[in-house]
Amino acid sequence: MALLEVNHLDVRFALRLGEVHALRDVNFTLERGERLGIVGESGAGKSVAAFSLLNLIAKPGFIAGGEVRFDGKQLNSMSERALRKVRGNRISMIFQDPMMTLNPVLSIGEQMLECLKAHRRISSKEARAIALDKLRQVQIPSPETRLDQYPHELSGGMRQRIIIAIALLLDPDIIIADEPTTALDVTIQAEIMALLLELCEKYNVGLILITHDLGVVSQVTQRMLVMYAGRVIEQGPTREIINDPQHPYTQGLINALPQMATPGEKLNQIRGSMPSLSNLPSGCAFHPRCDFIKRADGTQRPACTQQVPEFVTSGNCKVACHMVAELLDKEANDEARLKETNP
Repeated sequence: MALLEVNHLDVRFALRLGEVHALRDVNFTLERGERLGIVGESGAGKSVAAFSLLNLIAKPGFIAGGEVRFDGKQLNSMSERALRKVRGNRISMIFQDPMMTLNPVLSIGEQMLECLKAHRRISSKEARAIALDKLRQVQIPSPETRLDQYPHELSGGMRQRIIIAIALLLDPDIIIADEPTTALDVTIQAEIMALLLELCEKYNVGLILITHDLGVVSQVTQRMLVMYAGRVIEQGPTREIINDPQHPYTQGLINALPQMATPGEKLNQIRGSMPSLSNLPSGCAFHPRCDFIKRADGTQRPACTQQVPEFVTSGNCKVACHMVAELLDKEANDEARLKETNP
């Protein structure tokens, strides 16, 4: 049994004009010590998926269906009191902006000790020793001094290291990192991601990394999900998806990387933009932006505009795409004919 199982997760927001589906039929698992990446453009549903795991969806949002199971227990049916024993304790979260996460009127030490004492029956002296140890683990210089400082006295990279130290305070089984390097420069980004990877490998901690940066995902994660308009459209081993993307959207994301463009030429981009979740296109939500809605002979695939694609298996990956399903069917038929002619 996987450490974390997400089955048919459905998240909606109740608005005046009706319910909006933020997540539809999301399924994935995470093994102990495994590193999973969730990628997609803004509005794809990445952060909503992360918040849903700990039932942190604020009203008017709510989990309408499906289940989130952690270590055999269903999280989305737990009471708030029971969930508090899981949040920050067995599953920690690193949010996008450390200045929004850290309390500006409390010192770093006060915030770390408060977290420890909320989950452990220990003295202030023991809590301070644990906090210092975690600060050393994330390579904070002069940790004794940092404990008495306030968030505004630290640099962006230092604050993000503090957030990681807080996430590690209670030795969690899983860390959910929601775009942890968004506000940092490239050099600091690389240091933070290298640190996260090192800590996860050293302590066998599972990692769910939410990002739009495919370069980071390729370096850090073992498996990845690609999301579009609230659905998972491709999932499988990271290396296999990066090297041979099957879904046209995944291909577009990889082709849009700066290193994929010819020097001096325009950067590649996916035409159009993410559709509004309150007004999704019929059939495959990506079809208005897809370059493969027509076959090579110019005829259109009617299923693309009429039916939501089901997952098909291609290698070690699962892909929700009518074009991929059609190509796989053609390959299977060609193989069957070949066997008939050459028994």
